[in-house]
Amino acid sequence: MSNAPLISIVDDDALARHGIRELIESLGYRTITFGSAEDFLKSNMAADTACLITDLQMPGLSGLELQEALRSQGSHTPVILITAFPNEKHRNRALDNGAVGFLSKPFDEASLIKCLTAAITAFGQAVKRFVTLGSTTSMRDSGLLDHILPLFKAASGIDVHVIAVGTGQALAMGARGYADALLVHDRAGEHKFVADNFGVDRRDVIYNDYVIVGPSSDPASIHGLKNARQALSQIAQAAAPFASRGDDSGTHRMEVRLWKAAGITPDPRGDWYRVVGRGMGATLNTATAMKAYTLTDRATWANFKNGQGLETLTEVHPALINPYGSILANPAKWPKVKFDEAKIWHEWITTKPGLDAILSYRINGEELFFPPRAEA
Repeated sequence: MSNAPLISIVDDDALARHGIRELIESLGYRTITFGSAEDFLKSNMAADTACLITDLQMPGLSGLELQEALRSQGSHTPVILITAFPNEKHRNRALDNGAVGFLSKPFDEASLIKCLTAAITAFGQAVKRFVTLGSTTSMRDSGLLDHILPLFKAASGIDVHVIAVGTGQALAMGARGYADALLVHDRAGEHKFVADNFGVDRRDVIYNDYVIVGPSSDPASIHGLKNARQALSQIAQAAAPFASRGDDSGTHRMEVRLWKAAGITPDPRGDWYRVVGRGMGATLNTATAMKAYTLTDRATWANFKNGQGLETLTEVHPALINPYGSILANPAKWPKVKFDEAKIWHEWITTKPGLDAILSYRINGEELFFPPRAEA
């Protein structure tokens, strides 16, 4: 049975765990049991688990929350949820999140076998070659990843599972070994990530630029300015509404640097400076609703479909250059990362094939990404 698929069982009831384990092992599978969702997550066994069977109601994280935590980490472990208190709301939530089964206690052997068969099939498909990429949201929101990932898959046979978050969150995720590679935009943070031995072989990929957008009424009179610091100073002097991402993303880190260079520290408790705490798309939606200014990367702005009343007001300033970097997770620190597959991705996106794919991307005919520039 040493080569049989491993089934992980999570249930806070010891008798239930024992009974399910005996049934699963009688079917020829290997098992490992856990008394809580937290214990399973701490075990780092998700990658080796062909199917997770978890109780729904448990102290701490519930089975549904465990399923969602795994998905947020990029795990594709098939999940079967079991419960003595079924309802349609929980069933639909589980199935919508990809569960292969939702069984009511007591369940019969035939129902479990059916679910296990589906799970093992899904696991076999999921173990095809893939890498988990921690990416800044602008790569997704600009539409670039949708353009280049199929081209990489065609060239390599490797899928890329993207977790799109702010750059600060992506770096933190990489620092915990939750990604095989990163695609982010904060050079200082990237260099620190490598210096701290969380990542290796940081390379420039491309660059685009930031722009300041705002209402066409332009109460701060920044239209046509080529100096971002002056634009922010005028926004502050006019106490004109400004929407900040406030999420430790690369864009937010750039915004903080620009305010500092302008000698201004906006008060998030004030009337004009609004911290959104979300991604670029949500921040642009907020700016639209508030008739506020905001800082955005040009590509995401070009791909934004809901910017009625906003327009580009300040651009083409050296301080607004926005370089992106690719970093591999350090296999010496995180031995379970898919280093070989991630290296293929890293080589592709930082050399001519990947660059050609990126440069072929246009929005309304406009080129939005450019070959890397030397560091200042």
